Amino acid sequence: MDAPLSVLVVEDDALARKVLAAHLAPHRADPAPDAETARRKLASGRYDIAFIDLQLDASGGYAGLELIKPASAKGIYTVVMSGHDSEKCVERAYELGCDDFYAKGNEQDNVGRVLARFLESRDGARRERLFTERFVTGDADTRAAVLAALEYAPSELPILLLGPSGTGKTSLARVIHDHSGRKGGFVAINCSAYTEDLLEAELFGYRKGAFTGAGESRKGKLLLADQGTLFLDEIGAMSLKMQTKLLKAIEERSFYPLGCDRPETSQFRLVSATLEDLHGLIKGGRLRFDFFQRIHGFTLKLKPLAQRPCDILPLVAFFTKGARRLSFSAEAKARLLACPWPGNIRELKKFVDLLEAGHEGRVGPEAVERLLAALRVEQGPEGFASDEQYRFALSRGLNEAVDRFIDVLIQRSLSDNGGKKTKVLDDMKICTRLLYTSLARSGRPPQPKEAKDERELEEVA
Repeated sequence: MDAPLSVLVVEDDALARKVLAAHLAPHRADPAPDAETARRKLASGRYDIAFIDLQLDASGGYAGLELIKPASAKGIYTVVMSGHDSEKCVERAYELGCDDFYAKGNEQDNVGRVLARFLESRDGARRERLFTERFVTGDADTRAAVLAALEYAPSELPILLLGPSGTGKTSLARVIHDHSGRKGGFVAINCSAYTEDLLEAELFGYRKGAFTGAGESRKGKLLLADQGTLFLDEIGAMSLKMQTKLLKAIEERSFYPLGCDRPETSQFRLVSATLEDLHGLIKGGRLRFDFFQRIHGFTLKLKPLAQRPCDILPLVAFFTKGARRLSFSAEAKARLLACPWPGNIRELKKFVDLLEAGHEGRVGPEAVERLLAALRVEQGPEGFASDEQYRFALSRGLNEAVDRFIDVLIQRSLSDNGGKKTKVLDDMKICTRLLYTSLARSGRPPQPKEAKDERELEEVA
């Protein structure tokens, strides 16, 4: 539940102030019986809303109008209330910057509606700041998915984030933690970056002398995440043995550090992420179903950047905020929007870093092409295997790493060709068997007849 609001009530009638305060409960109402008191309180206090009576004395003047500007200047949601709601009066109040206006006489309904409008306005502003300052996206589907996840942020429900590498899963996990209200910290670990033994030591911690090289005791991530959020990135890379050990810790909220015969307890909240097809891992016997049940409560899938091109230019602006600003020609912008960005947001950030480090402030299509080519050279041929791919090969074996690499390239070709498998066969220069073996690994049953049908249709056309 949100904290109570701080409300300034500017009203010269004592009974009206009392009635208004009663309808504002459980929020904190601070009374001001006249304009001078209201000015002092506005200057020194912090308020969310100000209810201002238009007529503050018996003279018949509209002294309340003079308080609208100083209240609005401090970002206070300003509400004018009056027994005289002539069109001219209402118009003048809004010209001066008030946010709401109502005629006195039905405070119970009026105050409730004003609070509802204020909360809607505030939540809308918060959402916009979230999507322009924390998790930058203008994509309607992505926004809706993120907002749905944030509804569960204060709960104990585990959250599972899916999506290709570089789509912002770690950033979103931090946002979820920040909206959770938990007292502890955000503790992250990339499961694919460790061997099985090292991952166990990192998660559970160890006591001095527990193994060769353990010169001193060390707390594990599980304990460090007590009362906070434990973020397990690339959880699909975890071995079955580690899944079994972690499953017990998740269920019981207790565990034994290596070399210790006394259990530790930790009330952590679990957020996990992976780019892999978890259902495919379950079918292949590489993911325990009971472990899967424990890590997914609410599941969110982030789309690759190529499927939300509306985010590309806002992300570029976000990456250059507070730093060197860049100007793009229309042709350069078109090239940025047409790029598939296989490395997603992470690759775009690296591209912007290269641009910022260069000497060009006005960026044309030639500069874009040159730096994109530089990024591609950097990723191959010697650097053809990324650090992530290398760690995957070390943990799962070269054959499985090669299969995964094939699957990623085929899926990208399918996306680029609008799902046409005949185009994939031609572009990738592969046989039908290899295509459908890859599709089967990705969770789609092989249907070789589809490619034959597509080819025949194209020949007829």
